[in-house]
Amino acid sequence: MTTQTQTLIQFKGLPPVPPLGLGTWQWGDTWVWGFGKGYQESDIQAAFRASLEGGVRLVDTAEVYGLGRAERMLGQFLKTSQVRPLVVSKFFPFPWRLHRKSLIRALNNSLKRLQLSQLDLYLQHWPWPPLPVEVWAEALAEAYELGLTKAVGVSNFNPRQLERSLTVLSKHNVPLAANQVEYHLLERTPEKTGLKALMEREGIVLMAYSPLAMGWLTGKYSLEHPPKGGYRDRYKNRPQVPALLEVLKQIAASKNATPAQVALRWCIEKGTLPIPGAKNVQQAEANALALQLTLDPEELARLDAASA
Repeated sequence: MTTQTQTLIQFKGLPPVPPLGLGTWQWGDTWVWGFGKGYQESDIQAAFRASLEGGVRLVDTAEVYGLGRAERMLGQFLKTSQVRPLVVSKFFPFPWRLHRKSLIRALNNSLKRLQLSQLDLYLQHWPWPPLPVEVWAEALAEAYELGLTKAVGVSNFNPRQLERSLTVLSKHNVPLAANQVEYHLLERTPEKTGLKALMEREGIVLMAYSPLAMGWLTGKYSLEHPPKGGYRDRYKNRPQVPALLEVLKQIAASKNATPAQVALRWCIEKGTLPIPGAKNVQQAEANALALQLTLDPEELARLDAASA
């Protein structure tokens, strides 16, 4: 690998950060990730430290990750950390949350778990009914105006939903800083729908979650040996999987890198901020090395073609 000068990611209203974050979906999650079976809180704390040492300066969490456990862990880790990353959390619009004040209450509860007085970035996790996105956009504006968060955004919003939220927030002169969506070599829907282009025009950061397709892009799995867990089965039906994995392995070998690092670097080269998870030091250190990787235009073209 060769070290290259990083293009920093600029969220509206926040200091610029390197183009790689740390996701915490795995922190305390027993249902999808099996927390407690093979990795513990001590492993996660070591991964957190290794991520910061590797240059990561943003950590993404949510109230529902581990049913609040992820936020509590992060709050503890931040207390003993000499480096203060940007902290992002998310509000989940459960169907019983029928008033926009629910968002303020949820945000205050997240702040308690995180042991913070203010978030850097707060997102609406999903644009789900029964309440329209406009109601939650008003609530995000209120959270911003109250000083509970320095910036606001959304997650899993399509172009129309994003435009509707933008309309409400602009009336309050509150910038929309981010939209966190699934985006990786096996999921390029944001390009096809025009979402990515819209966000680039509006200066909204695309935070790419599951940038390794839940393990499929790490090189550890194949159609013959898929990862365990039904949630991840949806990728095995993608016809481009075998050819894409082969291209990833070839490029990785030529770079003395791993397929996962190449996949993360592809996301970075697309102008997004990928937020891979890490359950241990090894994963965290390996992820961070994507910041030092370079991909030339020909390699990017090969990956684009294989993933199309």
